[in-house]
Amino acid sequence: QVQLVESGGGSVQTGGSLILSCATSEYTYRTHYVGWFRQSPDKEREVVATIYRPGAGTFYANSVKGRFTITRETVKNTVYLELNNLKPEDTATYYCAATSPRTTPHEREAPDAWPYWGQGTRVTVSS
Repeated sequence: QVQLVESGGGSVQTGGSLILSCATSEYTYRTHYVGWFRQSPDKEREVVATIYRPGAGTFYANSVKGRFTITRETVKNTVYLELNNLKPEDTATYYCAATSPRTTPHEREAPDAWPYWGQGTRVTVSS
């Protein structure tokens, strides 16, 4: 069963940091890509970062490279997204999602390729 529960959102000032957590089931953690997406009211949902098993590499959107880091913690079946040097344009609801490893890297950049979603956690960055 695929389960995804996000936590860790909040309000920070420009330049601040947050760590988002996505708690998954062991089944999800071991067999699916897990990704973070975000959506603000005036924009479409966009991919932020994705991760799979160790050695499979990670993906980051250009807008967050060098500022955000996605990691996994096997003991807790949890995927984290560390957000550093936050900017007002990072303000959005952040969603954790899961998809099959049979998807291609190009497919995984689109929300439609991700069938499983968490409820979202809000990040607000003030200037």
